[in-house]
Amino acid sequence: MARSQLEQISPQQTPQDLRGHEYDLVIVGGGIIGLTLAAALKDSGLSVLLIEAKVASAAVAKGQAYAVHMLSSLIYQGIGVWDKILPQIAKYYHVRLSDTDYPEVVEFATADIGKPELGYVAEHQALLQPLQEFVQSCSNVTYLCPAEVVNTQYQKDIVAIDIKIAEQLQTVKSKLLVAADGARSPIRQAAGIKTHGWKYWQSCIVAFVKPEKPHNNTAYERFWTSGPFAILPLPGNRCRIVWTAPHAEAQALCALNDEQFLAELSRRYGDQMGKLELLGDRFIFQVQLMQSDRYVLPRLALIGDAAHNCHPVGGQGLNLGIRDAAALAQIIQAAHNTDEDIGNIKVLKRYERWRKLENLTILGFTDLLDRMFSNNFLPLVVVRRLGLWFLQRVPVLKVFMLKLMIGLKGRTPELAKRRYM
Repeated sequence: MARSQLEQISPQQTPQDLRGHEYDLVIVGGGIIGLTLAAALKDSGLSVLLIEAKVASAAVAKGQAYAVHMLSSLIYQGIGVWDKILPQIAKYYHVRLSDTDYPEVVEFATADIGKPELGYVAEHQALLQPLQEFVQSCSNVTYLCPAEVVNTQYQKDIVAIDIKIAEQLQTVKSKLLVAADGARSPIRQAAGIKTHGWKYWQSCIVAFVKPEKPHNNTAYERFWTSGPFAILPLPGNRCRIVWTAPHAEAQALCALNDEQFLAELSRRYGDQMGKLELLGDRFIFQVQLMQSDRYVLPRLALIGDAAHNCHPVGGQGLNLGIRDAAALAQIIQAAHNTDEDIGNIKVLKRYERWRKLENLTILGFTDLLDRMFSNNFLPLVVVRRLGLWFLQRVPVLKVFMLKLMIGLKGRTPELAKRRYM
């Protein structure tokens, strides 16, 4: 059985406590997605071991922030952690979509879907900490951090997992291993699962700014020929910018001093919020698209960035991972309730059939958006601007697009249905 506390393993603690332990489920990766899966299994009757290699992640250090879509909020409501998350994040009630200096603007509002808000924006820690605290209350979950998986052996009925804790090796066994360990997933690579995709010609610059005027809980997505430019509202009248540009341009922008950078930022940002103040450092990362050939093997499942990556336009990445976690939790809970082996490939294929095509649809959609708008090719300019014109004037098309982007299209996990509609 798993121990009932959130553990921080230090060199002074001996790792012998885990010797001979067998778990129903081992999750590798204690970030937002791994924690979401563990939290979703609170009342499942399954014993869960959650393993995280780093005490402090790069996302925390960089103050990463995310759009949190409507379906993700419903999943967290179904889990029971949303009330702890909501006070720390910002709501947005409007989204403005535009193409460079083209005057036609598509405006999405809460009335389009009959909801009190369209979505939310959360800093990494605002999601991570409530999830960690929630998992601490789960009597069926053991959380090891820092600890590292160094080897896995897949057997017919079990997977043996070698874990390094405080420079000592410990072996546990599990019916199922779940990789939530990021885009470079060592678990995925060790299993020999191949991926397909490409690195874009663009990089993303992210930074926090404080505008002179209120942001009015409005999110902006403006497409420039160099790449999408997003403004996400945060608490305290702060905003997160996500600025996509070709590699060389992005590097040059990051090399500017603060005054020069703010001048370039204001040109793209517009004057609707007055003078801007830069808060903290800027960070840059390369953009890529990736889809794993398969999400499952016997005794193994991939979720989140370990399974797929997409362009940041529309803020889809984290939300796809949250849906993966909810779907996998539902599949293995149902299998456990009917005495099926949760690590059996027939069970895991149900998860793959559910999530792989839906994820591929969003990956393709974000790729199309970026390629359609990130160029000056006249026929495409005409097509996309006609598209914006129709999108603003055809309510059925507008609502469909909005629901697709916030997760209200496709199969809805049972967790979300507990609070849905």
